[in-house]
Amino acid sequence: MSQIYIEYTFTISPLQPASEIVIAELGYAGFESFIETETGVLAYIQKEEWNAEILKDIHILASEEFEIAFQYKEIDQVNWNEEWEKNFEPILVDDTCVVRATFHKPFNVPYEIVIDPKMSFGTGHHETTFMMLTYILDLEFKGQTVLDMGCGTAVLAILAAMKGAVNIDAIDIDDWCVENSIENIARNNGTIINVFQGDAREIPKQKYNTVIANINRNILLADMQVYKESMLENATLLLSGFYTEDLPVIKDCCNNLGLRFVDNKEKNNWVSARFILE
Repeated sequence: MSQIYIEYTFTISPLQPASEIVIAELGYAGFESFIETETGVLAYIQKEEWNAEILKDIHILASEEFEIAFQYKEIDQVNWNEEWEKNFEPILVDDTCVVRATFHKPFNVPYEIVIDPKMSFGTGHHETTFMMLTYILDLEFKGQTVLDMGCGTAVLAILAAMKGAVNIDAIDIDDWCVENSIENIARNNGTIINVFQGDAREIPKQKYNTVIANINRNILLADMQVYKESMLENATLLLSGFYTEDLPVIKDCCNNLGLRFVDNKEKNNWVSARFILE
């Protein structure tokens, strides 16, 4: 018998970080699959798990910071592979790196990352992931130890491994992201990447040549001291997940901790920035 689903269509402005928060809260409410779109999120839950009050504890819907509208409908069983094929396009970065799904044809580029994004964040479509990929392409990673905070699909950790890092720890608080990261790492032969579930408290007691954190402004500010304590002398810190107007407060926080600002990238009002521990 065909499984019946309820499909919610969320229209969100601004998209980030609201889309990530919507997905996280819906996951706790029992929704099992999500697809990020240009205007928001599609969310799916089995009809037998659904009730008319299911969104009452989704706190972000009451937030005044975002405009979020939704509608829902009943649909037949979803072919998730078909949905991803319709919604996921390959991402080409600087003609050097591609992030593609398993159902896409191979590309003739030096770095080819093959993922099955499922419900996780960080496919390369979002501006912050794209800019962080460009940073990793620009920098030296051979022989390095690397920490990837908020790893999502693990594409940043995977590219660092492809560029010669010798040991990488990847951490995400979301269990779906952890599961998906492990699958994607195996798919790309990333045997040197260790995956942990949790927040900054899960960072192993070691020092890193490069710390990558693509999360959001508030978490970055709250955890900056921990990142600094995890860095070797002259280590690089790559930050993203915040807007252009947030860069001054990020720079001030880093400066107060002895982290020197080097440069930043901007794309559609999103920012990635590089700092050095001196």
